[in-house]
Amino acid sequence: MARFIEGTFMLLLHLESVDEDGFARQLRTLLGDYPVVQRGDSFEPKLIRYIAAWKPQANAFDGLDNLKAILSLGAGVDALIGHPGLPDVPIVRFVDRELTQCMSDYVVANALMHHRCLSRYLSEQAQKNWSQFYPPPAWNTTVGVMGLGVLGSDAAQRLKAVGFDVRGWSRSQKTLNEIQLFHGESQFDDFLSGTDILVNLLPLTPQTRKILNHDLFRRLRSGRLAGGPVLINAARGGHQVEADIVRALEEGTLGAASLDVFNQEPLPAASPLWSAKNCYVTPHIAAISNPDSGAAYFARAILEHEAGAPLPHVVDGKRGY
Repeated sequence: MARFIEGTFMLLLHLESVDEDGFARQLRTLLGDYPVVQRGDSFEPKLIRYIAAWKPQANAFDGLDNLKAILSLGAGVDALIGHPGLPDVPIVRFVDRELTQCMSDYVVANALMHHRCLSRYLSEQAQKNWSQFYPPPAWNTTVGVMGLGVLGSDAAQRLKAVGFDVRGWSRSQKTLNEIQLFHGESQFDDFLSGTDILVNLLPLTPQTRKILNHDLFRRLRSGRLAGGPVLINAARGGHQVEADIVRALEEGTLGAASLDVFNQEPLPAASPLWSAKNCYVTPHIAAISNPDSGAAYFARAILEHEAGAPLPHVVDGKRGY
């Protein structure tokens, strides 16, 4: 691998809510002679060739006239896409085996919890009531996964391996073995009407913002899953209309919901979601970008790109993912 002369090109870190110092130490070790600078360092902006960004401030890209790529420390890039000063350069998404596994773990665990009616048994336990209700096998429940990128495709396949009947929906046509697939607006209603447990792993775009609303909940299949259809959202809080979720749970349009993301985080104490019937709240912990994996991933991407290889997992700027 080629060695780099200090000051020729640099990597800038602009990471909010992340241990930037620790990330910098790891990258300096992995990148060797390739300089890594942080926001508080003295450097010439025109020498910045890459920037690793997470929740960038308004001035994050000022003066970076020779930038070659933006490295996003997360699977979702909505915060970057909406940045007012976003330069016209490739954005590289973080794709990692551990992040993917953790997301699938969350989805499968919650789908099984709802399919096996554990909230019903918890209520029975509180009343010391021995009432034997036998849930059907997993193949009797259809889990619909919205969003079939890296995370959604893996979750769909793992749900299938457990035994669920699985279907998937995406904006454009996909190929996924043994999964019934739907795509585009014309097939959306058909996808929803046969879904008992809806899993949202869509990217957040103007088209998907507030997609999880009362009208959508009404189009899910009722009568198959005991208690009613279920929502699992581990993508972005901006996908959901939270007042509609509360309403749907109260009236029975939804039988239960598992929510890991919210419009405002931390979720305010006054939010009715905390106490909504059969609503399971987790504090955005379904999957997180591992700093060790992230440093290795981006160091490799930079070194290989400088050697002439293409950047990995580049975002489609028009689609927003």
